[in-house]
Amino acid sequence: MWLLLKKKGIVSDYLQWYIIGRNSSVIDRFKEGLSALQFLNALQQHPTLLAPVLCHSEKRLTALELERLFKPDLSPPGSNRRLGESQTLGYWADYLLDCEGLKDIAKMYLNMFSLQKARLLCLWRMLMFATGLTSLPPSGFEPSPGIEFLDDSPFPMANTCSNTLKLPLLESYNVFKSKMDFGMQNSPGFGCY
Repeated sequence: MWLLLKKKGIVSDYLQWYIIGRNSSVIDRFKEGLSALQFLNALQQHPTLLAPVLCHSEKRLTALELERLFKPDLSPPGSNRRLGESQTLGYWADYLLDCEGLKDIAKMYLNMFSLQKARLLCLWRMLMFATGLTSLPPSGFEPSPGIEFLDDSPFPMANTCSNTLKLPLLESYNVFKSKMDFGMQNSPGFGCY
């Protein structure tokens, strides 16, 4: 028993040195830098105020948040193209609501059958497809996510460098949904899932 306690003490001392002791000069310089503009004092006095900016916390995405996040690049009002773009934005909003509803079904499905390869859509996959991220970053996106419209492809496309989602202009919601599902399911993001 005494040997076990001594072993735990040695491991604890080693970890203390490894994590803090050997990095103490780096930690001290970091504190000095934060103190230069009194940021360290403000952080110590109001830790909860700055936590949302400095600490990442996974927040459940909603369809409304995702819809508001992506700003569409629309054609001039009154044009035929603008009519199609407005219709596609309606399909996009409905699709996000469908994806939001699939979250609970996907969890139940995966728990029941424990299929790791099942690729049921959900909002974080949509965000991953368009931006390369699975959750909203605390400091926001740079550049801001946007939506463009495609005439020449029935499938969605994305440019994760510019946070741009390219939606196809299609004739019905059912066609839009099937093409979005196919496009999303056949474009795994960066090997992250």
